Amino acid sequence: MTTYKAINLVKRPNPGPVSADIFEVVEKELPTVNDGQFLIKQTHMSLDPAMFGWMSPDTESYIPPVELNTVMRSSGVGEVVESKHPDFAKGDRVMGMMGWQQYALSDGQGINKVQADVPDEMVLSVFALPGLTATQGLFNVGKPKSGETLLVTGAAGSVGSIVGQLAKADGLRVIGVVGSDEKTDWITNELGFDGAINYKTDDLDAKLKELTPEGIDLYFENTGGPIQHHVMQHMNAHGRIVVCGMIADYDKAEPAPGPSWIPIIKKRLSIQGFTMPDHFHQVPSLLEKLTPYVMNGKIKYRAHTLEGLESAIDGLNLFFNGDNKGKLLVKL
Repeated sequence: MTTYKAINLVKRPNPGPVSADIFEVVEKELPTVNDGQFLIKQTHMSLDPAMFGWMSPDTESYIPPVELNTVMRSSGVGEVVESKHPDFAKGDRVMGMMGWQQYALSDGQGINKVQADVPDEMVLSVFALPGLTATQGLFNVGKPKSGETLLVTGAAGSVGSIVGQLAKADGLRVIGVVGSDEKTDWITNELGFDGAINYKTDDLDAKLKELTPEGIDLYFENTGGPIQHHVMQHMNAHGRIVVCGMIADYDKAEPAPGPSWIPIIKKRLSIQGFTMPDHFHQVPSLLEKLTPYVMNGKIKYRAHTLEGLESAIDGLNLFFNGDNKGKLLVKL
């Protein structure tokens, strides 16, 4: 084979569902591998809510937007098929930012070797961005303590589900917010969460009173939406809020108004946003922290795998309708 497929971003998305015309499927020549480079054949790539920010024209975000007429940004896992790099050999299994393409040429920046002997789906579902994000956000930002109560939104998602399981393993009471009864059942009966709230059907304030009778010490925010206003009233004094994502607003022209700041003063709350590009240099230490939980059977996952490169285009909309079940992946 001398060519491969890639998908370029050619337009900025409008508010609402992603339309196929913002992408273009292209055929590219396999690149020549020069000294200090290696070629990766990607096997699986990750779809993540962060992509909606990457596609926007916002130049003041935590990472520059994807340039138009270039390969759409994404992380993935694959195998080195040719190398002239001293640290990477043919046959090495690697993960990192590879983009929407079947092959990726790299100089090693942002690419890490996969050490664990686990399936590719598990690499992207646990050891790649979801697990790294959950580990950084929960432990280094949230600073959980045994006996505390954690509430996590997007609790059946790739990040939220790991956050909740890590917290349970460390002795916290964990309540998850999800969008369906099936997800409610999964996080409580399979993952061991102490309770779940279906934000689409439950009386939010009544459920919070029932499930967090001693208040909320740590709030891990992945989604935004109406639940946010209610949670603020149930936070304990000196509680911490970790802001990881706001998927409820990513498809809106104007974000929804946030909660009142009065509880922040009354309860002396700490609120911190974070993004993983600030912490890519910490990947080895984050993996060192996460891996024992996984190897000791404390972390379960499920992957929602789409087939073929072009399935990524429509697949992004699964984040908005909630039809994805587990980590959203594309198998190439």
